[in-house]
Amino acid sequence: MSVVVSLTGIGALVLGAGLVLLLQVIPPTDRISVTRRTISEYGLSEHKGVFALAVVLVALGSAAGLAVLRAQRRLPVPAAVLGTLWTVGLLIIVAFPKPDWATVSRADFGGTLHRIASVVAFVALPLAVLVAARTAFPSSPGRRLLARVLAIGSLGWFAVILGAVVVAAAEDGRWWTLIPLGLVERGMALTELLALGVLLAPVGERPGPSR
Repeated sequence: MSVVVSLTGIGALVLGAGLVLLLQVIPPTDRISVTRRTISEYGLSEHKGVFALAVVLVALGSAAGLAVLRAQRRLPVPAAVLGTLWTVGLLIIVAFPKPDWATVSRADFGGTLHRIASVVAFVALPLAVLVAARTAFPSSPGRRLLARVLAIGSLGWFAVILGAVVVAAAEDGRWWTLIPLGLVERGMALTELLALGVLLAPVGERPGPSR
């Protein structure tokens, strides 16, 4: 049963990611720049329902898979907490859309909450994978290494954003113009989903010694 739940969770991740990719090729959201505009921009479009469904699917798939790992005692408490922050953060992103900068000049409470939830979610997930890797794959060094590499890669994408913020603060500029923010965020999201998929994928049982 746990294998079915894990695979269902991974299926939800794939479907959610697929819906976001679909938004990038169908009108009118195909006009949203994938290099400059963040993924949350889809939540302000005519297809905001599709975007919300995609994020909710990723959140539910994550929760299901992480619950299985926890039940199997392959998810340490700190990783479970971080995974919960990731899942809750995704739901907050849906509940509180990003500000529409075409109509407002500054973020309101909901917009601020959206930003905070985005940062927390994108940081919490790779940390959860790093913390859980050893416990999740005690006998699978290859899977453990792959999960860690992808998690570190995710944090590397986030470091690019932090670097832009630091440089912009020093030069009194706009940090989001210094990097292709949309491309960086999409790269980070893809790397994180791959890391999560590696973590959630069922581990085959090793055959016992013959008698």
